[in-house]
Amino acid sequence: MKISIITVAYNAVSTITDTLRSVAAQSHPEIEHIVVDGASTDGTLEIIERNGKRIAQLISEPDQGVYDAMNKGLHLAMGEVVGFLNADDVYMHPEVLAKVAATMADPTLDACYADLVYVDRLQTNNVVRHWTSQDYVPGLFEKGWMPAHPTFFVRKSVYEKFGGFNLHYRLQADFELALRFMCIHDIQTRYVPEIWVRMRMGGMSNNSIRNMIRGNLEAYAACRANGLSVPPWFILTKVLSRVPQFIRARRMKLKSSP
Repeated sequence: MKISIITVAYNAVSTITDTLRSVAAQSHPEIEHIVVDGASTDGTLEIIERNGKRIAQLISEPDQGVYDAMNKGLHLAMGEVVGFLNADDVYMHPEVLAKVAATMADPTLDACYADLVYVDRLQTNNVVRHWTSQDYVPGLFEKGWMPAHPTFFVRKSVYEKFGGFNLHYRLQADFELALRFMCIHDIQTRYVPEIWVRMRMGGMSNNSIRNMIRGNLEAYAACRANGLSVPPWFILTKVLSRVPQFIRARRMKLKSSP
């Protein structure tokens, strides 16, 4: 089973090497790694060209933002299953994509997803937030839930049928896409209770209070646009639902302490 991994990057000179090495270290033999660079000016492209031995396709050109770049990657992808690993992210271990392939060998499944941990941007062994997911049941998106996007692997045929990222949502197009696939079109998914991805803190949607507020407003708008009945306190519920993730991270630290 060929798995297409799309990495979107822009001025990621300090982190892109880890991402490239993480994909190259995967044991699964059929990987198509596509890198979409937004015309970086800080040396990112040179690092990609120097370290990208397993990169199948590379484009570097201006775009309309991260989700536009993701759509470009989707257009290029030839794998049966597609996943995204951005320039701040790494896989937890070399067997992640092998586990994805084993899960998606079930022909009744359209997608699978797992857990991830957010780590300190500089000290990547320092877990800050533990995003534990769950099996999907109707009503979860109305509470602000979504699968962790870097762990969300979807058949290419689903994208071809239901479309890619809606560029109207500059910060929460991944939320809207997952909502549209799972809640509106009822694709068949499986949750794998394992940590698959390590993500650095400070990404686009959580790098400022302003973006956090704007992102939550976009998520609310995405629910309404897709016909979901969401209460006025949706945003508060969504924010509060993240609190246990920080508590779990704290417990992980305590368990790992000598």
